[in-house]
Amino acid sequence: MARIAIGSDHAGFDLKQHLVTFLTLQGHEVDDQGTHSTQSVDYPEICAGVGRTVRDGDADWGIVLGGSGQGEQLAANKVRGVRAALCNCLYTARMAREHNDANVLSMGGRVVGIGLAEEIVTTFATTDFEGGRHQRRVDQITALESEF
Repeated sequence: MARIAIGSDHAGFDLKQHLVTFLTLQGHEVDDQGTHSTQSVDYPEICAGVGRTVRDGDADWGIVLGGSGQGEQLAANKVRGVRAALCNCLYTARMAREHNDANVLSMGGRVVGIGLAEEIVTTFATTDFEGGRHQRRVDQITALESEF
């Protein structure tokens, strides 16, 4: 079972709460980094915290949630070593893992329903990175980080 860091803003809170329970019942260790209510909150530090936890090896992968998931993905991707992917469908979840070796999943709580979110998380969790030609591309993405 995996160690998963999870965080959300107020718009993703309800979906986060559901996913914490869903993942825990599957036997995963879940590190809930907030937010802890539907009270309005700024998400960048929460999402960067999830990214840092993954980067530092204290979680195998992470999940960030917001209304659309866009800003949360952007914030997590500011952490060196994070490859956060916005996946609001099963295809993007599979491709994010197979081709991009994504290590943080971003979703929009106002975009996907609970059932689809569970399927996206399961797809992300069970899809392996293909490597091969995709490794070369992931290496190129990682090399870009040294420019900044």
